[in-house]
Amino acid sequence: MTGAIIFDLDGTLVHSLPGIASALNNTLKGHDLPTHEESRVRTFIGNGIVKLVERAAPDHFNHEQVLQLTQAVRETYAHTWKEGTTAFPGVTETLKQLSHEGKSIAVLSNKPHAFCEQMTDFIFPEVAFSAVVGQQDGVPAKPDPGAALNLAKLLQQSPADVAFVGDSTVDIVTAQRAGMMSIAVTWGYQDIAELLAHTPDSSIDHIGDLPGILKNQTT
Repeated sequence: MTGAIIFDLDGTLVHSLPGIASALNNTLKGHDLPTHEESRVRTFIGNGIVKLVERAAPDHFNHEQVLQLTQAVRETYAHTWKEGTTAFPGVTETLKQLSHEGKSIAVLSNKPHAFCEQMTDFIFPEVAFSAVVGQQDGVPAKPDPGAALNLAKLLQQSPADVAFVGDSTVDIVTAQRAGMMSIAVTWGYQDIAELLAHTPDSSIDHIGDLPGILKNQTT
């Protein structure tokens, strides 16, 4: 029986692309570097802020330059993310429903940890998350299954009783490596064909479909 659900954040619970693209492009512009269309920035998301900036930076940038630019993007984003981040339709209601049904709900993201905490507190003040975990120094990012498995322990669930919900191949692979039920959402930032090619256990087109998927899986 599914007792807990771990959610990705960007592209799954929140539409954060406008805020990410704005912070990235404003920083690039401030450093006299080429900017990117929002549709292009969309393809940079999913593997953490360093990878985001690495993909956006000029090809000649070395690792040290990428890290310096990453810090500048991080500082810009800290001041502007609220202007370009909203909950996807139906997310708040569904999270509250799952919590009411006795499910533990958590977030596991490759976004920096502090932003994850700030974002969930601000956008979902009525939702009682059991845990919110973002990218932290010294902790392998998704698709490494370690953080997901640690969350399962924290939530007092065996991995087989945890559903992992996300919009990217990174999330599907994380779930599979952790031995969790993988549920792909199709409204996020990953190419749908590529997402489904990773054979998630289920896929949904609206967050409101999730409770039914979980109910069918446990009957």
